[in-house]
Amino acid sequence: MIVVVVESPAKAKTINKYLGPGFTVLASYGHIRDLPSKDGSVEPDNDFHMHWEADAKGAKRIADIVDAMKGADGVILATDPDREGEAISWHVLEVLQKKKAVKDKTVKRVTFNAITKTAVLEAMAHPRDIDMELVEAYLARRALDYLVGFTLSPVLWRKLPGSRSAGRVQSVCLRLIVDRELEIERFKTQEYWTVEADVTAGADPFLARMVKYEGKKLTKFDLGNEGSALAAKAAVEKAVFKVAAVEKKPGKRSPAPPFTTSTLQQEASRKLGFSAQRTMQAAQKLYEGIDIGGETVGLITYMRTDGVSVEPEGIAEARSVIGNVYGASYVPETPRYYKAKAKNAQEAHEAIRPTSLSRNPGSLRLESDLGRLYELIWKRMIASQMESARIERTTVDLESSDGQTGMRASGQVILFPGYLAVYEEGRDDADDEDSARLPLIEEGATAKVIDARADQHFTEPPPRYSEASLVKKMEELGIGRPSTYASVLTVLRDREYVRMDKLRFIPEDKGRLVTAFLEQFFRRYVEYDFTAALEEKLDLVSDGKLDWKEFLRDFWKDFHAAVGEIAELRTTNVLDALNESLGPHIFPDKGDGSDPRLCPTCGTGMLSLKVGKFGAFIGCSNYPECRFTRQLATSEGEGEAEAADKELGINPETGRAVWLKNGRFGPYVEEPPATDSADKPKRSSLPKGWTPAGLDLEKALRLLSLPREVGLHPDDGKKITAGLGRFGPFVLHEGTYANLENAEEVFDIGLNRAVALLADKRAGGGRPQRGQAAALADLGVHPDDGKPVKVLSGRFGPYIKHGDTNANVPKGADPAAMTLAEAVALLADRVAKGGGKKPVKKAAKTTAAKKAPAKAPAKAKAAAADGAAPAKKAPAKKPATKKPAAKKPAAKKAKAEA
Repeated sequence: MIVVVVESPAKAKTINKYLGPGFTVLASYGHIRDLPSKDGSVEPDNDFHMHWEADAKGAKRIADIVDAMKGADGVILATDPDREGEAISWHVLEVLQKKKAVKDKTVKRVTFNAITKTAVLEAMAHPRDIDMELVEAYLARRALDYLVGFTLSPVLWRKLPGSRSAGRVQSVCLRLIVDRELEIERFKTQEYWTVEADVTAGADPFLARMVKYEGKKLTKFDLGNEGSALAAKAAVEKAVFKVAAVEKKPGKRSPAPPFTTSTLQQEASRKLGFSAQRTMQAAQKLYEGIDIGGETVGLITYMRTDGVSVEPEGIAEARSVIGNVYGASYVPETPRYYKAKAKNAQEAHEAIRPTSLSRNPGSLRLESDLGRLYELIWKRMIASQMESARIERTTVDLESSDGQTGMRASGQVILFPGYLAVYEEGRDDADDEDSARLPLIEEGATAKVIDARADQHFTEPPPRYSEASLVKKMEELGIGRPSTYASVLTVLRDREYVRMDKLRFIPEDKGRLVTAFLEQFFRRYVEYDFTAALEEKLDLVSDGKLDWKEFLRDFWKDFHAAVGEIAELRTTNVLDALNESLGPHIFPDKGDGSDPRLCPTCGTGMLSLKVGKFGAFIGCSNYPECRFTRQLATSEGEGEAEAADKELGINPETGRAVWLKNGRFGPYVEEPPATDSADKPKRSSLPKGWTPAGLDLEKALRLLSLPREVGLHPDDGKKITAGLGRFGPFVLHEGTYANLENAEEVFDIGLNRAVALLADKRAGGGRPQRGQAAALADLGVHPDDGKPVKVLSGRFGPYIKHGDTNANVPKGADPAAMTLAEAVALLADRVAKGGGKKPVKKAAKTTAAKKAPAKAPAKAKAAAADGAAPAKKAPAKKPATKKPAAKKPAAKKAKAEA
């Protein structure tokens, strides 16, 4: 028997069917061990010795593999065909050797680019040894990322409290986003005008634009205001035009190559709206296998690749499918071969493509995300081997009789669609390509202007990065690896360094602060070229051309010295440098010539960055006499004056002033205590959706009145209150919080609605939260374990939920009419097929049996008192042996007393 180790259970299940008896296929569930997240996991002073640890789940996987090896003849390591896959195989082998589970048994490594029976059996017939050069490249990368992260992050925590982390690739990616935002902020808009006209030359009208005025060729900004534009428009309306030239140029448009990891993420973002993470999750499932006609088959080749080449059989199949579906004219004379253009491309694997192009997307029934992504991959692969599109570009020049005014029309006609019949690559930002179709126009014909117009335009800054354009930029610069892009972007969002707005990245103040700090004090390590150069060196390690420890020693020597220098700096030095660097952002120009850093409250102090327990904020240098604070950047359109303290009026009940203030966590209202009182001021933050500009005394007093009493609960007579909390508006009763729809509801919710919301909350119902399915029916409790059984509305239709087990409602069945008995039967069937967990039966007898040993000591003592035989005491000793720890202190105490 041979043990085969792969990464995932889905992959294991599929491969087990292909290999049949004589093989046991087990899943490692990814990496079985990793560097623990603590200091000392990598020791630079000990030749970069690395300490690996397995978590509880990893330890269980290791135990399963070790147990399987006891009766096995050997092990085949069949993890993914990339650097990470090689590393997982190495980790598994290392652990097996340490546990002496291998001994004289055979150990082989196999890789396959697709999970199909042919590919798997072919790989099994050609095993090899573990590629230690790839493993060393993994070790170097892992050590490098650990050393950068665990050395830089503590510096950030000390110098900039509230910062979360820094990373080798993460910080450079963040810098890209911040640099683009700075570019947008520095951009100066410029006005320009264009003149266009609807023209006819004996046929259908067409659109032409002005390109010549007063005998001179027009450039973009020649018509810089309305006056000059209207004069140019008048010249067009008065002129008599003739068709001076008609130029037709044939052209071709060639298809894009099949997908790499990066281009798949880009296109899925543009065309499907998928994040990089969502794309990779769907691609992983397509690669590992889908049940088709009772057989699990991998639908695409390996999805982590930067190669664009395709195996000859894949190209041959594509050409065959194209000829059969679209016709012979769509098949080029010779196959197309592609070469990667990306910087640092390794091209170790072929491009992402369907394992069989005969599986047309329309013939498969796949989950929504899987179906859409598979269709994208299928079309891209088919298009990559199709004939070029043939187009005709036409340019028509119109000239006035005096030669002073000129117009131009351009367009193109698709003569033969070629690959465009299947697929056209998306663009991140629309270009100005004119694809209008022009009528048949003859040179020398008279042209008549039907209608002319002058249009105003303004130059626009470069757009913020989308996921697609950011991934593309990172790949162009050679930053990171395509397989890591999804996780890097996820970390930036999770750390709240960036936010998404209309699918575009916007840096948060926290992210700008971290980037400014790194640029000021670790500039070399966030330079694009430096990061790309590290990737090149890591590739040299992969090729066996550079020793991985020599690479780490060279990096660590300079990096460690740089960190040591910064550690000696005082926080005030850091903040002074950041004040200078971030000045235009955190101290925007007021436009009146005054000093933007002058405190608006005291008028004498200077504003500066401060750091507190929860992060950075702006404060006055006259603290504690002046307590002005605000967030790093004022809101758009909000000046320093608006950020200053503002008196809203007098509370008629107390006679004290109510203030609107701006603190480090945003705007809030405050009413100070009486002068002779030791009480704290009353404060309330502005709820979501409320702006300082829209706040008046009445609203402020309502906020300060919170929490308010709604009434007494009819069940127990205890108070129900309504208020605003960290997670929004709520009602509260005896420790149970129920969320409200909006802040306004806090002030007018009645007792009946509050009681109903609290009841729903306690029952686990209420309004479904994000990601939570809506309940269609509550069927009661499961007869085996007493847990609720519900019918829920899911993304792919209604289903039954019980604990961790989900079962689909049969097609055509009415979910609302489902009975508990029917649901229990469907759940049992689901468990039998390997989904979910079998319910643990609750029984009174089991409880009684568990309690029996506890009673045994008492019975034994009674028996001893009655002179019973010593043998009866044996059961009484068993419970005592279960708690040796409790006996030891007692024994020590007895000795001390003696």
